[in-house]
Amino acid sequence: MKVAVLGAGAIGAYVGAALHRAGVEVHLIARGAHLQAIRRAGVRVLTPRGDFVARPHATDDPTEVGAVDHVFLGLKANSYASAGPMIRPLLHETTSVIAAQNGIPWWYFHGLKGPYEGYRIESVDPGGAVTAALPLHRAIGCVVYAATEIEEPGVIRHLEGTRFSIGEPDGTLTGRCADFSQAAVEGGLKCPVERDLRRDVWIKLMGNIAFNPISALARATMAGICRHDGARELVVAMMRETVDVARRVGCDPGISIERRLRGAEKAGEHKTSTLQDLEKGKPLELDVLLAAVVELADLTGAEVPTLRAIHAVSDLLNENLVRAV
Repeated sequence: MKVAVLGAGAIGAYVGAALHRAGVEVHLIARGAHLQAIRRAGVRVLTPRGDFVARPHATDDPTEVGAVDHVFLGLKANSYASAGPMIRPLLHETTSVIAAQNGIPWWYFHGLKGPYEGYRIESVDPGGAVTAALPLHRAIGCVVYAATEIEEPGVIRHLEGTRFSIGEPDGTLTGRCADFSQAAVEGGLKCPVERDLRRDVWIKLMGNIAFNPISALARATMAGICRHDGARELVVAMMRETVDVARRVGCDPGISIERRLRGAEKAGEHKTSTLQDLEKGKPLELDVLLAAVVELADLTGAEVPTLRAIHAVSDLLNENLVRAV
């Protein structure tokens, strides 16, 4: 198996290191000081499960890599539309694209039987630009339940979780999913192949849609949000509206809001990826989290006043960030 990790940041480098440890031919595509550090000394993974170092090939030029069996996409979703030139050299006829993203994916209604089959979510795939870069037939969904961060260039701190759930948009069990899952497991990860990955999408989104924008607006950790009575009530309202939208498009997350809150509390003084991006002055990954669910609410007639309000103020924050870059 040959795998390219496009966007070998905290999650991408962690997955790439695990696959390399399993004997997979891995190529990390990164840039800057992080790339230089990996070239010098490999990827050093610091984890409670036992530190290790992996030394896969690393480059900033996909043409050095050529066609691969799987592209593991570690980019933020707001970079997908412009990723075509980086991805094209990595593709052969059957190459899959495994997109490890938060929020609603561009493939969401692909292969989904029902009244919305084939619907393109404009806020996620504006003008079809993401589908053009990442063709739907190549897509394998991936929901990440691991937390990692770049402690310093070339060094990945694994904080918690090893689960990367994957699945085909049409719910079939395919050889390409099975092969990737087996390699990931051999590298020390949990990688179940799910028939209904959309349920995982919504379970993860119940937390992200509330904690990510609130953490940026309040500059608060997940535990800090849970400790504040008013903020906690806001989270509950956003989760309740999100579950309503999920059910209207045919998916019941099947998890209580209180249980989802307890899971978030266990993360402790953890900064969400959105807060980390804010502190670095980077654009915020909000379209796939908030804008997409508001669009689905409009599609299905759901009432989501809390989501609309938080979307408005967080979108304004993001506009100011983008102008400042």
